[in-house]
Amino acid sequence: MICRLNPPIADWSGRRVWIVGASSGIGAALADALLNAGARVAISARRLDALEQVAAGRATACAVDFDATDPTAWPQAFARVLEGLGGLDLVVLGAARYEPAHPWDFDMEKVQASFELNVVSVYRALTVVVPHLLAQGSGGIALVGSIAAYTGLPRSMIYGATKAALRNLAESLYFELAPKGLSVYLMSPGFVATPMTSVNEFPMPGLLTPSQAAERMMRGLERGRFEIRFPRGFAGAVRWVSRLPDRLRFWLLHKATGM
Repeated sequence: MICRLNPPIADWSGRRVWIVGASSGIGAALADALLNAGARVAISARRLDALEQVAAGRATACAVDFDATDPTAWPQAFARVLEGLGGLDLVVLGAARYEPAHPWDFDMEKVQASFELNVVSVYRALTVVVPHLLAQGSGGIALVGSIAAYTGLPRSMIYGATKAALRNLAESLYFELAPKGLSVYLMSPGFVATPMTSVNEFPMPGLLTPSQAAERMMRGLERGRFEIRFPRGFAGAVRWVSRLPDRLRFWLLHKATGM
C-alpha cells in the first residue's frame, strides 16, 4: 500500500532541474525562482532566443532548445541536459498549447497538435527520463496539468481533455514509481496571466501572475505534495463542483459561465 507523500525538498541548492516549456509564462517564472533558490536549471522550448533571454546572466542555467513533438529529438535533448547539469533530480513537463473551441466549430489539426504536445510529448519524455531516474534510485517527475481537468467546461473540449489525460497519467505514475523511490507531482494551476490565456474573452477568477504561480509550485514541491493546485479558493471550488451529482454540477456550471 502507498501511504506516503513525496519526500519534502528542504533545500534547492545544487538541485538539478529540467523544465520543458520554459520560454515564457509559468515555465520561465519557475526557472527564475529555482535559479534564485540555488538550483541548477536546464530550460527547454523550441525558441532558443527566448530561452537565452530567460537564462541571461545566470551561470547555473543552460538552454536546450528542441521540438518536444519530434520523437527523435528527446534522446539528444536529454543527453544535452545531462551534460549541462551533470545529472538530473527533477523534470517539470509543462510544454502545452491552448485551443479554445466549441463542438460545432473546431479544427482537427489543432486537436491533433494539442494532444501531440500536451500529452504525447510527455510520454516521449518518460521514455528517456524514467529509466535514468530508476537507475539512480531517486528523482522526481512533475506534470503540469490544469484545474480544467476536473470537469468539462465551455470551450475546453480540447485543452481540458488533454489535461484530464495528464491527471490520470500522473496518478498511474505515482502508484508505480513511488514504491521505487521516485517522486511524482501533478501541478494543477487555475488561470495564470500568460500569452496562452491572453486569448480568453471572459473573466478569469483568481487570475495569478506567472511569478505567483511559480511560488505556489515551489511551495508544493517543498512540502512533498502529490497534487499542487492553486489558487486555493478557486481551484478548491472547481474541485468541489466536479464531485457534485451531474444534474447539480451542470446547472451550477451553466449559471457560473452563462452558457
